[in-house]
Amino acid sequence: MGAIVYGHFTDELDLLNAVKELKNKKIHIADVRTPFPVHGLDTALKYPRSHLPKIAFAAGLIGGSLGLLFQIWVFTKGWPLNFGGKPYLSIPSFIPVTFELTVLFAAFAMGIAFLLRSNLGPGKIPNILDDDVTNDHFQVILAAKNNNLSEIELAEALEAAGAIDVKQVNATT
Repeated sequence: MGAIVYGHFTDELDLLNAVKELKNKKIHIADVRTPFPVHGLDTALKYPRSHLPKIAFAAGLIGGSLGLLFQIWVFTKGWPLNFGGKPYLSIPSFIPVTFELTVLFAAFAMGIAFLLRSNLGPGKIPNILDDDVTNDHFQVILAAKNNNLSEIELAEALEAAGAIDVKQVNATT
């Protein structure tokens, strides 16, 4: 078991500067929690790009292809109907349904992938260290087990980076 040291910041620019300063000192940041998205934070934390766009693109291709193939099969093989001499295979009339299925498959795949990747779901209890982070504070979390520094040194590093409040919690996992 190790300790978790976290510091509060009131401004996103202070948070970004603190993250950059801690990264320059080679201090491993376990997590950063914010009440809203902060532009540039993922770059400062050196997070890799998300795979969600690739998943959405693949699911959209599958949905659009299945929709188009199903319509082609229905109107040419399954139940061919003669609509005033129009051709059985009329691709322009298939575009709206194909587009809708592309969007539907992509949206559902992204939603499911996001929930699985974020480990969210029914019955999941949130791990909120301090209620202020859900309102107007920003939080940088440092785990003592991931750093070669003591809890006191981590707290001093957070204070030097501009944290307005530094707290320590014993980790249960």
